[in-house]
Amino acid sequence: MNLLFFDDPAIRPHLLPLTFTRPVGALRCGILTIAEKWQHRLLATAVGYRTEAYLQAKFPALADGGPVLAINGAVCPDDLLTGQVQALEPGQGLYAGDVLVAAHLPEATLVADLFALELTRTEAAGPVTVISRPWHLFLHNGAEIRRDFALLTHGRTSQPVGDAHTIVYGAENIFIEEGVKIRAAILNAEDGPIYLAKNSQIHEGAIIKGPLALGEGSHVNAGAKLRGDNTIGPYCKVGGEVGNSILLGFSNKGHDGYLGNSVIGEWCNLGADTNTSNLKNNYAPVKVWSHAVGRFVDTGQTFCGLLMGDHSKCGINTMFNTGTVVGVGANIFGAGFPRQFIPSFSWGGAAGFETFKLPKVAEVAERVMARRGLPFDAVEQGIMQHIFEETMADRVWEKAK
Repeated sequence: MNLLFFDDPAIRPHLLPLTFTRPVGALRCGILTIAEKWQHRLLATAVGYRTEAYLQAKFPALADGGPVLAINGAVCPDDLLTGQVQALEPGQGLYAGDVLVAAHLPEATLVADLFALELTRTEAAGPVTVISRPWHLFLHNGAEIRRDFALLTHGRTSQPVGDAHTIVYGAENIFIEEGVKIRAAILNAEDGPIYLAKNSQIHEGAIIKGPLALGEGSHVNAGAKLRGDNTIGPYCKVGGEVGNSILLGFSNKGHDGYLGNSVIGEWCNLGADTNTSNLKNNYAPVKVWSHAVGRFVDTGQTFCGLLMGDHSKCGINTMFNTGTVVGVGANIFGAGFPRQFIPSFSWGGAAGFETFKLPKVAEVAERVMARRGLPFDAVEQGIMQHIFEETMADRVWEKAK
């Protein structure tokens, strides 16, 4: 069966800035993206996305028509939910309260009117994990690493550690794909699994505590301390101390400094000794900026660090306050704590911001992506152009001119 992942209009705006540059289903939580989780479980023959028009060229819909399972890109599957989705008949919809989880459509084009269709209603039989806010990603990350680990490793044999100077605890909870290189590290999987994807590397003196997902081609640098519930997406480099955080992919935090209870987008770079506060001094619940409502909202969480959109970067010794939200294409530098909401295409820091002009952003993005052999092509440029225009009102200094 073909799968078509739709962005729920009641959810997507609340996942900005991460969903400025991707559909909801392309968010990573655990080892896999949400779409990849469903694809593995349902053995889909083809996968497409129903998302914002400006993202559709990069994340296309299905090329062919015919019957399709339309799945909410914000919903993480488990065995029970997967079984219920597989059992849907044409015209049936599976709901978790007010959330449409999935629908069996006789024709893929019907997804355009999905929320207007009169579907035969079926209720989810158990609790459903819905990623409806950015901080839900790190809150559910440990559980999702465990689920994905079981899914990806079932019936398979791990590669050996292959290094006499690496210390291993809970070896049965460690899975190593081909091409992995480990040198004089400590791997502790007693409290959760450790998954090391193809051609990833763990360098000398690194201390790794599970749950951990290390993506393909990623590096854990020498002396790093990964404290658990971490996902380091594909082609990232990570050093220093990291706890309960996600790097979606192609991003670097290569040096010392603390990152906790945070989500970092793609093509980001955190300069040496960058630190994030994830706990307020008064232990009060953390508030973060919501693009959906245009104000700070209460997360209900005691711990919440940095939420950073794609292509944003910060200089050495940057200090992020608790619950800081950074948009897309920002460049942050200078002494002191910058504001807790840094709009997309900002240039500056605690001393103030100006606009990071789109040609300069594109110049940096082209250089950075070329290092990974990927083009900053017309599609990528079009996405950035759209976001630049959509976020203009957030850059309040532009109105003052």
